[in-house]
Amino acid sequence: MTGGQSRAWDDDGVPFLARLERDDRTALLSIGRPLSYRERGVILHQDEPSSHVLLLLHGWTKVTAIAVNGYEALLALRGPGDIIGEGAALSGRHRSATVTALEPVEAVVIDQGRFTLFVSEHPRVALHLLSLSTDRQRSTDRRRLEWAALTVRERLAVLLLELVRTHGSRTDEGIELTIGLSQQEFAGSVGSSREAVARLLKELRDRQVVATRRRRIVVLRPDVLHRIAGDTSA
Repeated sequence: MTGGQSRAWDDDGVPFLARLERDDRTALLSIGRPLSYRERGVILHQDEPSSHVLLLLHGWTKVTAIAVNGYEALLALRGPGDIIGEGAALSGRHRSATVTALEPVEAVVIDQGRFTLFVSEHPRVALHLLSLSTDRQRSTDRRRLEWAALTVRERLAVLLLELVRTHGSRTDEGIELTIGLSQQEFAGSVGSSREAVARLLKELRDRQVVATRRRRIVVLRPDVLHRIAGDTSA
């Protein structure tokens, strides 16, 4: 079981590069330069001035933001085919979030000036950017509405099931999540504290619903997670 049909925290599952016509995609990639990032390396920093955008070719990243009170929230996962940093580049504002590599990442970096000129000269690309932005906002609004009706336990179950679909690899033991997230990152995603998430994960371990490793989780009983999440069709 691997990801591909749906993507957690994302739009309709179609990454930006896949939305473009082949000629537009080739032309856009040609104005950038390749760049690599090591696992856990910070790619973009929240509140820094915008100077470039990145097109992800290989590897997954996390998008996080820190509130005034120091709370860190996991906003999204971005992977192959996605674009990051385009909002700040087009608006001229500072970065709204930090982007960190969850594994080795290969990307194409495009200077802000080149990117904005390209978009202004390629209306089809501009329309796809607008469509992407709209889809992401709708996804955020939908998640916010759904989250409001769920307990933290239910949110965690939903999140684990999403990751099973998008980043799950079947093993002899169960379905291993191939993307490593810390307890703090899980907490930031479900809107809770690290301590509360740690207690819930311990509860799931004790019930043999999941097994945990360092930054790795194996889901042993997805059927139980479906029941916790209130999915009666499971």
